[in-house]
Amino acid sequence: MSGTSAYWAVADCWNVVRRGLTHYQRQPVNIAWQLGFPILSVLLYGYVFGSAMVVPGGGDYRDFLMPGMFAMTMAFGFINTATLVVHDATKGVIDRFRSMPMAPSAVVSGRGVTDLLVACAELAILMLTALAIGWRPDGGVMGGLAAFALLLWLRFALIWLGVWLGLMVPNPEAAGGLFAVAFPLTMISSIFVAPQLMPDWLGAVAAWNPISSTVAASRELFGTPVGAGDSWVEQNAVLMALVWPVVLTAVFLPLAVRRFQRLSR
Repeated sequence: MSGTSAYWAVADCWNVVRRGLTHYQRQPVNIAWQLGFPILSVLLYGYVFGSAMVVPGGGDYRDFLMPGMFAMTMAFGFINTATLVVHDATKGVIDRFRSMPMAPSAVVSGRGVTDLLVACAELAILMLTALAIGWRPDGGVMGGLAAFALLLWLRFALIWLGVWLGLMVPNPEAAGGLFAVAFPLTMISSIFVAPQLMPDWLGAVAAWNPISSTVAASRELFGTPVGAGDSWVEQNAVLMALVWPVVLTAVFLPLAVRRFQRLSR
């Protein structure tokens, strides 16, 4: 890619990002909706069910829960990505972009950058909620920054899943059904309870869930109760929190690009 082409790819990507952020600015209810479920889950599980929850190895349940809430917010983000992409596809916005003299990569890369910026805002708001209920991480500044980097790394990988699904589903109504995919993906994980407290077969599925690796690594880096079992994947959570998003990106980024290219045929 020449220097001029690279400049216009970045400039066009930034224009798509500005368009996406403008939509959020004019419709802040979208971010409020995305944060509503995790915040309600914090209150429900932390205060209603929390007294009955057991953390393996000991520790306060709300300290154990919060890194899971951060990861769940990142995981649910792919539904929003898919919904926005299918809206653009069905309303002809993507076709209009393609008819303009702009870099073909700008549509997909702009969507990704926009969603990462929104994810940073979501994490900041959710952390303020956590601090308000008494959550206090003990991992230090560097540990906290590393944990947030892993959470955003997971979100980055799931963006491509959202883009691919957004280009696959036929209409915005069908995109609402993706919650049926996200719900078991997050519930069968270590977000709410440690896998060793589940039946053996279900605990194994939960332990190998990519979200569980990010949750366990975040707990370790935040210095909060980890509740990890003895399996290899749980003992190497930080490593797997780096590897799983690479695998997800390697699978879904090419699928998203191929699907996007087929739209122009």
